[in-house]
Amino acid sequence: MPLHMTKIAYGAQSAASLRRWLESHDAEARLSTRYLPKRHEEMNGGSLFWIHEHAIVGRSPLIGFEQRQDGRWDIRLEPRLIAVEPRAKRAHQGWRYLKAEAAPRDLDGDMEGEALPPRLVGELAKLGLV
Repeated sequence: MPLHMTKIAYGAQSAASLRRWLESHDAEARLSTRYLPKRHEEMNGGSLFWIHEHAIVGRSPLIGFEQRQDGRWDIRLEPRLIAVEPRAKRAHQGWRYLKAEAAPRDLDGDMEGEALPPRLVGELAKLGLV
């Protein structure tokens, strides 16, 4: 089972705007990070799960990692957002690992039509309802 990672969708106004940003790239989308994840070899076949408004809202399959000339690393992603069951997740800096058994399931269909709004997921989680 592959290891995944989570990251805040910083600057995204909504899951739809995150999807538009990802899809604006042809072959791959890239994110910059200071360090190569120590467990990067375990992430072969994994995904980056996006957090927006304190909830995991979707995932992008990982292609790999590539070091840049300035010493930083690029996280290489497929330029698509796959809808997942929204799950409350606290904000954090950088990225964090997510084990496969703890990852939310993919949703069938359109992200906007089936998923609860991230803010509502966070409120329901506070009440212990999700």
